[in-house]
Formats: sequence, C-alpha cells, structure tokens
Amino acid sequence: MLKSLRNIWRIEELRKRILFTLAIFLVIRLGNFIPLPGANRAAMTDFLAGQGGLFGLLDVISGGALANLSIFTLTIGPYITASIIVSLLTVIIPSWEALSKEGGEGRKKINEYTRYATVVLAFIQGYATSAGLASQGALASGQVNYLLSALTLTAGTIMIMWLGELITEKGIGNGISLVIFANIVSTLPATMLGLGAYVTEGTVNIFTVILIGGLVLTTVAGVVWVQEGQRRIPVQYAKRVVGRKMYGGQTTHIPLRVNQAGVIPVIFASSLLLFPQVIAQFTNRAWAQSLAAAFKFGSPLHVTLYIGLIIVFGYFYTFMQFNPKELAENMQKYGGAIPGVRPGRQTADFLMRVVNRLILAGSGFLILIVLLPLLLSRFIAIDISIGGTALLIVVGVALETMKQVEGHLVMRHYSGFMK
Repeated sequence: MLKSLRNIWRIEELRKRILFTLAIFLVIRLGNFIPLPGANRAAMTDFLAGQGGLFGLLDVISGGALANLSIFTLTIGPYITASIIVSLLTVIIPSWEALSKEGGEGRKKINEYTRYATVVLAFIQGYATSAGLASQGALASGQVNYLLSALTLTAGTIMIMWLGELITEKGIGNGISLVIFANIVSTLPATMLGLGAYVTEGTVNIFTVILIGGLVLTTVAGVVWVQEGQRRIPVQYAKRVVGRKMYGGQTTHIPLRVNQAGVIPVIFASSLLLFPQVIAQFTNRAWAQSLAAAFKFGSPLHVTLYIGLIIVFGYFYTFMQFNPKELAENMQKYGGAIPGVRPGRQTADFLMRVVNRLILAGSGFLILIVLLPLLLSRFIAIDISIGGTALLIVVGVALETMKQVEGHLVMRHYSGFMK
C-alpha cells in the first residue's frame, strides 16, 4: 500500500486531482460552519435532542450542517431529488429520451434541466425548512426572514452542486457521491467520542462496543465482496476473414456485476423519503403531522417504502446503463455468441433474465445492510439505525473512487491497490 501511495504522488496529474478534491472537501467543511441569518444554535440543539432517526440521518448526510444551521443545511438533497425526477421524465418524454441518446451535447442539456429543477426544489425545501425551524425558535420568524433563509439555503445547495461537478471534472471520483462521503466521514470523530463517553458513563458496556465493531467489519467485508462480485457470461467469437487477415476465434466473457447500481439506489431512496418528511415535520397542520407520524424513520410504512424504492432504483439505474438488446445486437454483428444460446433475441432474453436476478440479489443485500442496524437498535442502548445507510455509502463510494485511482495507476504501468 505504501508503494502504491508513493506511485500516486509521482503521477503529477493524479496528484493534482487528489489535492483538488481535498481542497473542495475543505471548502465544504468551512461552509458547514457558516450560520444562516438569525440562527439560534442553542434552540436547534434542544430541538434535535428530542428527534429520532430522520433528523439524525439528515445531520449525518449534511456533515453536521443541520445542527450548525449552516448555509449548507440542505446539502445535496435537492439535486439528488431533481436528478431522480429528470431521469424519470427522460424515460417518459420522447424528446428528452432522444436528447439523452445524442451523446455529450444531449447529456449537457439534460444536466441543465436538472440544475433548473434543483433551484426550484431547493427554494421550496428551504422555505419549508426555514418556517419549520422558526416555529421551534431556531430561526427568526417572519416572511422576510423565511425568504432570506430560503434564498440563502438555495444558494448553498447550488454552490455544493457546483463544487461536486468540479470534483467530477477536475478531481477524482464522482463529485456528488464524494460530497456525501466527505460529510459522513467528517462526523466519525464525534461519533467515536460519543461512543467512548457512553462506555465511560456506563450507559453502554464493552461487549456492545465489540459487537458493533464486529458488525462494522462484517458489513465492510460484505459490501466489498458484493460490489466486486461478478457473473461472467462466456462469449465465443467465430473466425472471420477480412482481407488477408483472420479475426475472431477467441473466447471472452461479459462481466456482469452483482450490484451494478452501487450505492445509488440507497442514496436515491433515502433522499426521496427525506424530502416529504422534512416538509411534513415542519408544518403544524393535522394532515402534515399524521403524514410525519406515518413516515417516521423506522415505521412500517417507511421501511416498506425504503425496501421498495431500493429495488425500483436498483432496476431503474442498472437498465439506464445496461441495454441487453443493444449488447445482443452488437455481439451478433461481430460474430459473437453465448454457448448454448441463439444469437439475437434469445441472447437478449437470456441477458435480461441474468441481469434481473443479479439486480434482485444485489438489492436484497443493500436492504439487509440498511435494515439490520435498524432492527438491532431496538435491542441495544444506543441508536445505530442510520449506521447501515451511512456505512454502505462510505464503503461504496470509497470503492468506486479507488477504482478510478487504480485506473490512473495501471494506465501508467504502476501497480495499484487492488490485487
């Protein structure tokens, strides 16, 4: 590992990309401590002390920005929600679907629509959040203050979105995922100190800490195992003569990952469920309170929707990137065939069946990791209900980023981290 780290430092482009990414992390951390106008952090601390998993997850994903009443309180949530909406509309609206297939220019236009939607959603969520926090005494009340806070929160979301896109363009890894990764990792020292305080006070015994540590290590190993797991479909290419040269005749394989969508289904599902809950939580009307109670973190409705959305987004995101019909046509065009399967439609159907099963298995694993801490938190003295979601995001994003670093190293004939 030390040799790989030295190799990273030797490659100027890779070194600059990593340093640029770390600099963006620093900017985000500084922004998490810039308070909103009229913020009352003492009142916010009292408010959060009586809340459950919903606001705990929000605070972890925002890197403590919620507890600090920062300009980055909404973090990247509105952008993720906008991305989900635009992705769904891309499938529904024919002109948008045509845009998505036009290459770089089409994707640029789709990204533009996503940014517009982010501004609208951020303002709506910012206004609702400002009014709700004002009712708890955490922010100054009044329509002018609500509008000022909503505009400030919207500007903070747009800045984080821009910083995330800068990481994707000039840094290393997926910028939006890394923003969430950095926020979650930044809360780890406080979490460890809090756990140590529980042990010192006698609230939690050492055996519980060992149990949690074992679960963390098992989860990390499981995530790595599933994320790297593949189903390799053998493909045989027939020999063909082009001019005086002979091509084909070799055997290769199609590497289908068990969990092709990565942690995207969990991020999308969490963000989509948080959005209506936040609005309902900050509204004093009876219907909103009933909705907040029904969507309470860990409630039967919340768990059911969480499971359903993880599965739906697992299928949706995978098939946005993988087209069995197109792959089967390309294989037939170049003389490739899966042994025992006819080229063309039967190959596409075979690939569809395999991918469907892999998505179901991968989604089932994600659900297990997310729900296991939620169930265990009912039997131990501390709340670890959000630990599965946070740990899954951290490990998944770290793996994807390491693969990009690995690609840079291998391209320049260096040995990487992954053996």
